[in-house]
Amino acid sequence: MKDERETKEKLLQSARAEFLAKGYQGASLRSICKASGVTTGALYFFFKDKDDLFTSLVAPQLNTLKAMLTEHMRQELLVLDSGEDAAENDFRDDAYASQQVLHLLYQNYDLFLLLLTGSYGSSLEHFVDELVAISEEHYRKLADRQAALLGVTPPQDYTIHWLAHMQIDAFVHLLTHEPDEQKALAHLQDILQYMLSGWNGLFQPPVSPGP
Repeated sequence: MKDERETKEKLLQSARAEFLAKGYQGASLRSICKASGVTTGALYFFFKDKDDLFTSLVAPQLNTLKAMLTEHMRQELLVLDSGEDAAENDFRDDAYASQQVLHLLYQNYDLFLLLLTGSYGSSLEHFVDELVAISEEHYRKLADRQAALLGVTPPQDYTIHWLAHMQIDAFVHLLTHEPDEQKALAHLQDILQYMLSGWNGLFQPPVSPGP
């Protein structure tokens, strides 16, 4: 059992280096096996194919990210449904959750960057769209409940879809343009302030067009 664990770990370490260097499409299972000092038969004992190997490498971090997002969204809906006036806590709660997400991304910077820039051809190449869909579903529920509480018309589906994209794209842009976590954290504060102000503005009377 110990030998099997060690062999699997060697394969994952070699796969990490190969995928980071060449991306999913350019990576070679033969090169991974050679770097690990094992046969291709050993690789197929642990992993079905290249996609299974790639997924095994990055899925744990991605699943943690999804769990963090889902929990924050659940808490956000619970606060709204409780009838509490959470306006003054909105920024603090969103800031904390966003900081936790950002820290996870930068703790696993290379792997998330690999997902963003080198996952084409794998089963995870559309993972950003999946995150947008999760965010969009949550924003739709949140907007409908908030609009009902305030007695106003909820935002249109197009707006909700755009907001979901903007939220996820904000993290994507930080990760692909700012390698320093502390600098990214500083940028995040401004992004959150802007997004929260925009969200609250959706439930205000529309601005009348000029003459």
